[in-house]
Amino acid sequence: MSEVFGLRRARLRDRCAATGSAAALVSRPANVRYLAGGAPLGAVLLLGPVDDVLLCPRSPGDTADGRPDEQLRLTALPTSAGDPAVAAAELARTAGADSLAVEEHHLTVARHRAIRSVASRLRIADLGLAVEQQRIVKDEEEIACLRIAAEITDQALGELLESILVGRTERHLALELERRLIDHGADGPAFATSVATGPNSGRRGHRPTDRRVEEGDFLTVRVGAEYRGYRCEIGRTFVIGTSPAEWQIELYDLVFAAQRAAREALLPGAACRDVDRAARQILDAAGHGEGLAPLTGHGVGLEINEDPQLAPAAMGKLDACVPVTVEPGVHLPGRGGVRIDDTLVVRQEADGGPELLTITTKELLAL
Repeated sequence: MSEVFGLRRARLRDRCAATGSAAALVSRPANVRYLAGGAPLGAVLLLGPVDDVLLCPRSPGDTADGRPDEQLRLTALPTSAGDPAVAAAELARTAGADSLAVEEHHLTVARHRAIRSVASRLRIADLGLAVEQQRIVKDEEEIACLRIAAEITDQALGELLESILVGRTERHLALELERRLIDHGADGPAFATSVATGPNSGRRGHRPTDRRVEEGDFLTVRVGAEYRGYRCEIGRTFVIGTSPAEWQIELYDLVFAAQRAAREALLPGAACRDVDRAARQILDAAGHGEGLAPLTGHGVGLEINEDPQLAPAAMGKLDACVPVTVEPGVHLPGRGGVRIDDTLVVRQEADGGPELLTITTKELLAL
């Protein structure tokens, strides 16, 4: 992996050089981890004119934030040294750099001013979203981590579905799912687990409450594991304790059709907005256009919500080896609803088309 991180830094260094920046300061934690292999709390990465340095507020140990690349020079700052970003700017200046690219979208105004104060002769440029753009296409080692995260998530969800659910609260079920993720080897949950029952089901971003599961409820679950920093997502909808009602079957079949249409559109070269449209037009035609989420899916990786965005106004096209979610849903106020989420990797048709990472059944089960 050391060679991989070195190549990633070299790509960024070339991009900086092309825009006239002799050094770059990376401060966003996910970007630091992508380039350095680890991101101890508060660490920043300096791509300097001489060598690359990971500056940490304290000595990095083995943490869930990864292990730094051995090819990097590590500098643990004493507590009195202050902000590692400011120390990195000073280091760049003393190493002879005349310019420094920084992640202005991540730095606070106060940090930006502090950097200027210690390196007033440096020309400060904006690195922009250069690292985030570099992260969009994943290598096979990254995809392997996502695949394991998905396997862990499927295992945890599968075990929960085998237990008795009636009478238990949304909050209890969410906590149990997160415990099972850890039991199966996850670093932790990829995001706050959502369990929604009855009239809460199908709501995007629902936070679990003390509502108890009742017979006949729709139960929607959205959960994901983090493994070696990489995060996946799965969402499923079930019926509790009895055969589904006719309206539940119709709504489920509609959302399933929309999700399948979007999944089938995930091919290299496809416009992101066209993938969104594939799902949205099915739900809109059935009269659910007004309540739909602003997007049908998004990229995943070291963060649970990355580019590309599968949304009506999204620009750009999909590349191969880009992992994304496809997650349409419909919520009927006062009744409940359906969400179906999967994590997939965009693949060429010659390679079998989209690779489905989350494989828990999408059949409408009565639990």
